[in-house]
Amino acid sequence: MADQTTPFPTASPVHVAVVLVAAGRGARAMGIDDRGPPKQYRRIGGRPVITRTIEAFLAHPAVGSIVAVIHGDDRRLAEEAFAEVQGDHGRLLAPVVGGPTRQVSVRHGLEALFQQKPGLVLIHDAVRPFVTLETVDTAIHALDSCDAIVVGVPVVDTVKRVNAVGAIVDTVPRDGLWRAATPQGFRYDTILTAHRRAASEGRIDLTDDGAVAEWAGYSVHMVPCDEGNVKLTTPDDFANAEARLTAETFLRLPDVRVGIGYDIHSFEPGNAVVLGGVTIPHTHKLNGHSDSDAALHALTDAILGAIGDGDIGAHFSPTDPRWKGAKSEIFLADAVRRVKERGGIVAHCDVTIVAEAPKIGPHRDAMRAEIARICGVTIDRVGVKATTNEKIGSVGRKEGIAAVASATVRLPI
Repeated sequence: MADQTTPFPTASPVHVAVVLVAAGRGARAMGIDDRGPPKQYRRIGGRPVITRTIEAFLAHPAVGSIVAVIHGDDRRLAEEAFAEVQGDHGRLLAPVVGGPTRQVSVRHGLEALFQQKPGLVLIHDAVRPFVTLETVDTAIHALDSCDAIVVGVPVVDTVKRVNAVGAIVDTVPRDGLWRAATPQGFRYDTILTAHRRAASEGRIDLTDDGAVAEWAGYSVHMVPCDEGNVKLTTPDDFANAEARLTAETFLRLPDVRVGIGYDIHSFEPGNAVVLGGVTIPHTHKLNGHSDSDAALHALTDAILGAIGDGDIGAHFSPTDPRWKGAKSEIFLADAVRRVKERGGIVAHCDVTIVAEAPKIGPHRDAMRAEIARICGVTIDRVGVKATTNEKIGSVGRKEGIAAVASATVRLPI
């Protein structure tokens, strides 16, 4: 960190920096048995929350730099999430590790920006991915006439105060009441001075940065933001976010296409087969150049068919030594990439595996999860079914396994 006696760098009014607060553990977002990542790294619409939040700020031309403050245990998660960011990575600085409270974490982020010489700084919760360009713009322009602002929404509901047993003791007048949100915006030197002073005096319990500025004696103004700038905290919040993204995406991508794929591989001596990205113990393995995952091969061809881009063999020749023994998720991920390059999404996948053995049922959900991960969709958008060939033909004689897949793709017109 910069020394507290170091003079402030000359501020540039056109440089707006952003501090993303992402050091929390997010326990309220998890179910009792949920051992998933902290909420800022959970996926909505197939992508990490923090990735979407970063992109929301990168979309604003006035934002010159972004620094995320992360938990020390989340370096790998942050690295993976940042790798998915679409946009100017040059404005995304290396993350810094936060402290035991939100206030300490923000101070670490502010200190990390010292050499960037920002004129203004916006401090934002990483788990508010739906912040709009209009809200960011409002916050920035409000700082033309204020040293400190907090975005929020006026309270319109009746507010009740209750006692320890839930009995109402007072109806609170709602005039002048706001629900505070983020971003909270400041002149950089103003909020850094306030944070440094609070730290030097042992005040590390202030709940947001507006409160830090107020405590330091600065006038803080409320400015409006839209109701959709929500913080993702509970499981219901995440479910609503998924629904919102799905609706927005589907409206944006009206060109609906369906592709079909088929693949079959014979057996050879071995002790396991790979299907749907899952290794299943068996008396044989499937013969082929790669790992011979018939399910993923069929699905790859289905996606390529939907966008009219050849087939798996056209992009990954079975005679190319690079793909000898390769995992088939490489092929499927490449097909998904080709959809994304056209501005589209994979909306749904369905795979039917035709096999006399091994039993597919016990591995069905593991396959669905793998396919969902590779395609960047939620698991409810993946179907995996299994059937036998009623002892007819080569599959019925247990000479191999076949798979049929369909994929629904949505593209812009």
